[in-house]
Amino acid sequence: MNTFNKGVVLSCFDYTGNMARPWADAGYVCYCVDLRHEAGERRKGNIVYVGADMLDWLPPNAPVAFAAFFPPCTHIAASGARWFKDKGLGGLVESLRLFLAAVRLAEWSCAPYLIENPVSMVSTYWRKPDYTFNPCDYAGYLGGKHDLYTKKTCLWVGGGFVMPKPKPLAPVQGSKIRNLPDSAGRADLRSETPKGFAQAVFEANRTDKEKGGEHENHA
Repeated sequence: MNTFNKGVVLSCFDYTGNMARPWADAGYVCYCVDLRHEAGERRKGNIVYVGADMLDWLPPNAPVAFAAFFPPCTHIAASGARWFKDKGLGGLVESLRLFLAAVRLAEWSCAPYLIENPVSMVSTYWRKPDYTFNPCDYAGYLGGKHDLYTKKTCLWVGGGFVMPKPKPLAPVQGSKIRNLPDSAGRADLRSETPKGFAQAVFEANRTDKEKGGEHENHA
């Protein structure tokens, strides 16, 4: 039976579980928290899917080995700037509240952490990101074969987070994110964590062996 000896991994605002999966495969107990999961806790292997509002959720009483946060960007992403006026103050305030919840929990964890968002208004209201990357920059890692596209993504990090060394492959699909057809799952596809990047982050920040990776690709 797995215990919390290695420390737990928190992956918040995480519907797919992509970021947590390499950690879970290595024996870490991972909590994937998202309001869209079934209410309560449901464990599959080493991943505990938690259906909860991040403004109310309390993490387990255990040391945290790593934490990742993917707060919704619907109302603050620069790609939607032309619609800001229509969204009104309510949408902006709600998005910034969720981002703030991520910052507070990240700093509370005392663990290496990342907070991910696309190019957004966070740079204006808080600070510029520490790193930026495109999914194809890490497509050479295990699981990254479908990450051959560009989508500039920003990271705010702390707690000793190590930015993994890129293993780039040339993008062959261009900015596929922009060309996704309208559908019920379009938002989820746009925000899905690239599996190659998830593997790279795990390899650089895992705590049960000597860390790898280098501080590269700084914004």
